[in-house]
Amino acid sequence: MQKTRNHLQRHDILKPSNPYSATKASADLLVESYHRTYGIKCITTRCTNNFGPNQFPEKLIPKTIIRATKNLKVPLYGGGNQIRSWIYVLDHVQAIDVLIEKGKSGEVYNITAWNEITNKSIVEKILNLMKKSLDLIENVGDRPGHDKRYSIDASKIIKATGWKPKYQFDQALQETVSWYQNNKSWWEPLADEKTLHPQPWTVHW
Repeated sequence: MQKTRNHLQRHDILKPSNPYSATKASADLLVESYHRTYGIKCITTRCTNNFGPNQFPEKLIPKTIIRATKNLKVPLYGGGNQIRSWIYVLDHVQAIDVLIEKGKSGEVYNITAWNEITNKSIVEKILNLMKKSLDLIENVGDRPGHDKRYSIDASKIIKATGWKPKYQFDQALQETVSWYQNNKSWWEPLADEKTLHPQPWTVHW
């Protein structure tokens, strides 16, 4: 979902730039409408990119680890200069748990660990951790409607609940790489040709 400002706040205009982000924005508005019309208790959370164990192999970090494990080229969409803010999955889970207890019904809370980094840098970090050559990187065409930057402000949840991320990005990334290396039996049945495809949007699913 494209952000026209550096930090997406509660009342900023949602401007999704592709069907995927449009469905997320629609879901947020649908939930809000039920709260306003029927008084249904709900909290909306908007989180930046998650990573960690058990993530589906089609996603950037597990796909990079798995393809590198197989000594396959690692695709970078459009040169990999897109900026994403990453959060370790356990930090995200804890934020949701805190909001269930302390969050205010009808409110929207952003969740991030402020780890803004380019996709290219993420891939390079993973390959270095795996002691793989950066020559495995292969630039491919960009995904349609691919946003250049995601950035949100989590000061609201911090002020309201005291939540803060606990995990350092580099250490969490290293643990994630190790998990995939040590759990091939989990991802091998999922990592088929379509899932690991360099440009999955071009494949007929």
